[in-house]
Amino acid sequence: MPCHNQQISSSNSDHAVMKQVRFANNGSVNVNANNISLGAHTDNEVDTKLNGSEVNEDLQIQLGPQLKLLPLNDQIRELQTIIRDKSTSRGDFVFCADRLIRLVVEEGLNQLPYTECSVTTPTGHKYEGVKFERGNCGVSIMRSGEAMEQGLRDCCRSIRIGKILIQSDEETQKAKVYYAKFPPDIYRRKVLLMYPILSTGNTVIEAVRVLIEHGLQPRHIILLSLFSTPHGAKSIIQEFPDITILTTEVHPVAPTHFGQRYFGTD
Repeated sequence: MPCHNQQISSSNSDHAVMKQVRFANNGSVNVNANNISLGAHTDNEVDTKLNGSEVNEDLQIQLGPQLKLLPLNDQIRELQTIIRDKSTSRGDFVFCADRLIRLVVEEGLNQLPYTECSVTTPTGHKYEGVKFERGNCGVSIMRSGEAMEQGLRDCCRSIRIGKILIQSDEETQKAKVYYAKFPPDIYRRKVLLMYPILSTGNTVIEAVRVLIEHGLQPRHIILLSLFSTPHGAKSIIQEFPDITILTTEVHPVAPTHFGQRYFGTD
């Protein structure tokens, strides 16, 4: 199982095949490898039609293989649509968000390293399969990241989950760490960092810096997100080229209302 608490070795496994990177094409994004304008907007700042399509290959090359998106299908597209719809009831919002979170978590676990193994079936036959390396944990960036904790626990009942609280300083408007609690041996683990909406990327960048201060290498961090802006993803990858970002969609319009709707504070 990929969720045991045992420690892992510091060796890195590159077994994961690079996923096809998808973006929602939008007129506000200038797609050019030498001159890319990747602005981050909220649903309140931009009134634009959201329709997904394949991105220019130049942009995919610039962002690199560290950005991975779930393979798009009608189920995921419907969940994205319901979450973005302002007329969606809170009950439906939470239900669909939990479903999308579960899909992201499952794919996040699929990015963890594994080794081949052989087992014996009840009929006495040998079966050649795989088993995940041990030593993983989750870290949620409060508060919206806590919405993803149950989805991770549903897949890994015994997994340890750390927390980190980062808020903008009222005077400087810069991200500031107010609370952080991790497993003491986090530097030996693979970390699933949970934060549902990547807008500017500043909060995640600060969180990763804290993890690095605790001895964790960026290549051992898999960032699980539901939605990201091109600016947010680009900022994080430029700051930490070895980090892996897994999300369902990259689009200039970020549903920044997610945390308020999910926890009923809107």
